[in-house]
Amino acid sequence: MKLNYPKIILATVLSLASSLTFAQEETEQNSAEIAKELANPNTVLGTMNFNFDYMHYNGTLPNARSQNSFSMSFQPSLPIPLNKTTNLFVRPNIPVYFSQPVYGPNGFENAGANLGNISADVAVGKTFPSKTIVVLGGFASFRTATDDALKSPYTLIGPELAVGQIFNWGVLGAMVNHSWNVNKIDPASNDRFSSLGDDIWIVSEGGESASITAGQYFYVVTLPNAWQIAGSPTWSYNHKASKGNKLTFPIGTGINKVTHIGKLPLKLSMQYWYYAATPEAFGPQHQLRFIISPVVPLPW
Repeated sequence: MKLNYPKIILATVLSLASSLTFAQEETEQNSAEIAKELANPNTVLGTMNFNFDYMHYNGTLPNARSQNSFSMSFQPSLPIPLNKTTNLFVRPNIPVYFSQPVYGPNGFENAGANLGNISADVAVGKTFPSKTIVVLGGFASFRTATDDALKSPYTLIGPELAVGQIFNWGVLGAMVNHSWNVNKIDPASNDRFSSLGDDIWIVSEGGESASITAGQYFYVVTLPNAWQIAGSPTWSYNHKASKGNKLTFPIGTGINKVTHIGKLPLKLSMQYWYYAATPEAFGPQHQLRFIISPVVPLPW
């Protein structure tokens, strides 16, 4: 029997192309499902989140408008399922500053590369039949910075509450926490202004105590092929800061994309935040955030 090699080759190519197309469609479908699940504030998926932040500053202090910073924070999220609708979250946030301006007696100086103030929240999230999500827990921030110029004056602790709603088009929600200092400090030691990406603070009037309300609003709009329009800006209000230095509030938006590197799902995000309200003395004006989030299997 004489073999028709052109037809065999053509059939093989078409079969291979069909298999590759099916595999690509399957991967895109899988990525879209993962993207949708990651938008859920009560997700059961584990992620290792690496947040890279570039900030440009403004303020009335000399040379405040020429200051910039670059930092990275590592924030893993490994939810522990308690039942089908309830999860326990333990989420530390570990910042590292590659460059950070601080203002002292000699004006602005660059603190260089250092570990920042580590914070964490422990919370329980529940999803109701209405697709409303409630997360209740506690927040704490610790004075762990390796440079005194970057170290917050306060060890903070307080309650945390988040509410979200899942819609057909995406997710909308907000988180808020309030914290008080649990340490005693020397007011005379608070002679620096600093605005840090993980914990924005201005020295409180009187200096001996702090009362800070902070939070985050978030939204995700689902698009085809695992793309999303998303924003998750964080804000703070320091009740005991001097007038004009209390509120820090950004308006932000960006995009998400879930893809795969081999079999590893990977979420990539880029957001821009414009600070509509910022401390008058020294505070952020523009922020770019790039996030790399590998989706990892849970050990339980």
